[in-house]
Amino acid sequence: MSNIPAELRFAESHEWARLEADGSVTVGVSDHAQRALGDVVFVELTEVGQAFAAGEPAGVVESVKAASDIYAPVGGKVLAVNTELADAPELLNDDPYDAWIFKLRPSDKRELDSLLDASAYKAAIGE
Repeated sequence: MSNIPAELRFAESHEWARLEADGSVTVGVSDHAQRALGDVVFVELTEVGQAFAAGEPAGVVESVKAASDIYAPVGGKVLAVNTELADAPELLNDDPYDAWIFKLRPSDKRELDSLLDASAYKAAIGE
């Protein structure tokens, strides 16, 4: 059974989004996604300053099983990337909700409302 924090919003493509007090949005991959991927061996990070529309590919997570795109759950401009993942991609397996991938300044915070809440995500993944 996956860990699904109630305070997060989720994209159907298994990214989580957390609205921060400063208005930024922190993005990572869900516990369900990291379990499905298996041992993560590489994370291709986007660049600070890059802008994405909601649903647009914003990086890649590679595991021993497969490579999967990371999609921006909301549109916006990247403010920071988690450079720790370059040397320790396994952090995504260890704690997927602490090992964020990037932070962005959303172009429209209302896009968060279109993401799944924890209970809807739980239903979407069949738990």
